[in-house]
Amino acid sequence: MPYNRLSTSKIAKVVGCHPNTVRMYEAWGLLPQVPRAANGYRLYTQDHLDQMQLARTALNTPWPGKSIRQAAFELIHQSALGDLGGALENAYRYLVLVQSERNQAEMAAELVSRWAQGFPADATHHDLHIREAALHLNVTNDQLRNWERNGLLDIPRDPTNGYRLYGAPELARARVVRVLRNAGYSLMAIYRMLNQLDADSSIDIKLVLDTPRPDEDVFSATDQWLSTLQGIEKSAREMISILEERLQKKG
Repeated sequence: MPYNRLSTSKIAKVVGCHPNTVRMYEAWGLLPQVPRAANGYRLYTQDHLDQMQLARTALNTPWPGKSIRQAAFELIHQSALGDLGGALENAYRYLVLVQSERNQAEMAAELVSRWAQGFPADATHHDLHIREAALHLNVTNDQLRNWERNGLLDIPRDPTNGYRLYGAPELARARVVRVLRNAGYSLMAIYRMLNQLDADSSIDIKLVLDTPRPDEDVFSATDQWLSTLQGIEKSAREMISILEERLQKKG
């Protein structure tokens, strides 16, 4: 049943957040302008509640990366300004963006699965030094060193001068790391997968990439990137439903 007047605490209770979150969203411009009573109390309406539900649906998720987060903020602002039709259009674009990220993550995991099954991911006729390897893979020297420091790569050295030597196996492994990083996976998720793959080549790559070990600290949404994107895609569809219902109310 629609409300005529709502308090900050009532809005917070309905959407399942702290009252300070409601005030913060108002300060960020994520809610329509809130009128005040003579005593200064905020006078929220059903429209504010509907907008708050949209904002919470969009933002109450693990951090998904700058592009997805920015797209969510933009459509919420648009809705707060009263352009529900434009917000709905951008909500569909937002869904496509999330699906694109998810497809990229899925395809990267598929490439790694093929590599784990023995299909080559790279080839070279001679060993490369780090500068040559970086150019070959379109990464920086520092990225390769960082991956080695974090246990993702184990690069043999030239016994005569101690320089790193990247052969076909090392280049293939580095390419796998680069593909996964570009697809959004965290270094921890990649390390977890490679570590288990070294011990057992029959592991389920997608499952391991998406499943932290019991002793593993999860610091980022990208530690469970596939699950995170699935959850955000679900939220995107809920946002579309919320906006469609609001447009029907206004019609």
